[in-house]
Amino acid sequence: MSAQQEQKQTQQEGQDSNSTKVVDHSTSARRAAFYDVDGTIISSNVLHPYAYYAASAPTISGKLGRLFKLGASLPIYALAERKGRKLFNDMFYMNYKGLSEDRLYILGQEIFDNLLKSKIYSEMQALIRESQAQGVKQVLITGNIDTVIAPLADYLGVDDWVANRLEFDQDGLATGNLLPPIFAGPEKAYWLRSYAKEHNINLDESHAYADSASDIPLLCTVGYPVAVNPDSRLKATADAHNWPIINTKSI
Repeated sequence: MSAQQEQKQTQQEGQDSNSTKVVDHSTSARRAAFYDVDGTIISSNVLHPYAYYAASAPTISGKLGRLFKLGASLPIYALAERKGRKLFNDMFYMNYKGLSEDRLYILGQEIFDNLLKSKIYSEMQALIRESQAQGVKQVLITGNIDTVIAPLADYLGVDDWVANRLEFDQDGLATGNLLPPIFAGPEKAYWLRSYAKEHNINLDESHAYADSASDIPLLCTVGYPVAVNPDSRLKATADAHNWPIINTKSI
């Protein structure tokens, strides 16, 4: 097995272990803390990793073509996101069409080392460590893709994570579609409730952290919702319901 295949297999096994639900049969329910990632834990969004992938294309024409298309589409993506996160995902992830599965896995660690690691909010990393020290289960739930999130989750030392997954054809090339479930808006809340049931999590005693109004359903699922760097709609909701607000100041 080549080094490239070994790395891909190791990351895939990590993803599979995180997506496998193991029922906790302990008599008392646990507390958990659920975190959105982009804008909440890191000062980044789904555009940045893709731009890195595009800039790393093996040919000049491929690099310039993908970067030009991304730049020209930014106004369309902004409009799509206002209409709904699922619509945004359906449109944005088509950018990945034709990218090699092997290359996505290999560059995932490079993206973390060279881009995302420096964008982790120090306040949120400290909060995760403090919460984990109190015996609270730490879970990431994000609309970014698994090849990008796996190294971040490993670095943060969280207990579990879930992310969007790209579909690949028989030749190992991305089709531009996401495999269900697609983590956007209410789907995150649905997944969280299912996860809590299978893992014996007491949601009334659990926390959730997010930065976007699209994650209001997620925040409403727990007893202790927290808005982190909230957009205007989420801030209005947080103020109306007296939810705590965290405004990070440093990275």
